[in-house]
Amino acid sequence: MAKRDYYEVLGVDKNASEDEIKKAYKKLAIKYHPDRNPGDKEAENKFKEAAEAYSVLSDKDKRARYDQFGPEGVDGMGGAGGSGAGGFSMDDIFSMFGDIFGGHGFGSAFSGGFGGGGRQAERVYRGSDLRVKVKLSLQEIASGTEKKLKVKKYVPCPDCHGTGAEKGSTSETCPDCHGTGYVVRTRQSMFGMMQTQAACPRCGGEGKIIKNKCRRCSGEGIVYGEEIITAKIPAGATSEYQLTMSGKGNAAKHNGVPGDLYIQIVEEESKELIRNGNDLVYNLMISVPQAALGGQVDIPTITGKVRMTIEPGTQPGKVMRLRGKGLPAINGYGNGDLLVRISVYIPETLSRDEKNALEGLSESDNFKPSESTKQSFFQKFKNLFD
Repeated sequence: MAKRDYYEVLGVDKNASEDEIKKAYKKLAIKYHPDRNPGDKEAENKFKEAAEAYSVLSDKDKRARYDQFGPEGVDGMGGAGGSGAGGFSMDDIFSMFGDIFGGHGFGSAFSGGFGGGGRQAERVYRGSDLRVKVKLSLQEIASGTEKKLKVKKYVPCPDCHGTGAEKGSTSETCPDCHGTGYVVRTRQSMFGMMQTQAACPRCGGEGKIIKNKCRRCSGEGIVYGEEIITAKIPAGATSEYQLTMSGKGNAAKHNGVPGDLYIQIVEEESKELIRNGNDLVYNLMISVPQAALGGQVDIPTITGKVRMTIEPGTQPGKVMRLRGKGLPAINGYGNGDLLVRISVYIPETLSRDEKNALEGLSESDNFKPSESTKQSFFQKFKNLFD
């Protein structure tokens, strides 16, 4: 199958500078890096294809020959080769372009996976990550909590303890690659004989095979099961908070590196309190007499009820603040506040005596809003639209 143009692979113009070529390759290398795409064969091929293109276009001599003769012009120059993405092993890429990956925290899950310099293969599989959601009440968020989670996932096979081999047997060195994990292919090119190496198709790059496979896991070393995991949720966690538990994801084949478990916090709605960051908001509805005369009321908080004084003449929309009665910051520095917003209940129906009483009061100046009160309410209403 014909190769794609190297400039097209990296997504750069033929007149691109060395810096532009390096940036383009770096972007693709990070996107298709095997640590970010475990088990994704297509991503692995794109990763190798990008490395092949970069190995040519980053070298002035190779690039000049490629521009003049195409892919055949660089065959046999210690670069791309004619076997497409398979012309590079993972070890080749990481050893040649290690500086590209060094600053991104990526290791190679394939370190030694395809052999290198004739050494023994040490390919390590990695299990996939898992995500679960955990519901928490405001009380649990306020104090922090510990949750026991029953997680359905792949676990090491209990019969073979993850090796994949039947009890009493072990894995053997692959007869095709002799334990290196790769095979060498030789072909004739216009520049002479050329050798390339690729993952051994028989052992998949492991360098060993299992003849007597475990019956329970069919040689995979993992089975579907469940695990009880204890998660400690810190106080102040929000719905944006994600707890990462390393190694608690799916188990990997043949005692490889397990994936991670990501725990997403979901807040349960409270019947009384509304969360606003680390603050809590409570809507207190009082009667007209309470608003006019004042009095004592009980306010719910995270830890129980507290008594608050309503001043005579309290207006609807007024907000009172109870400092430190909110939620703790997740970094441990202080608590938010409890904001109490006043609403005044206006009766929907009145008895004859109640109606007569209110009609008698309606002419009183104390029951008519002053100009300053009108302006104050107008400003608050206006602020809603600013």
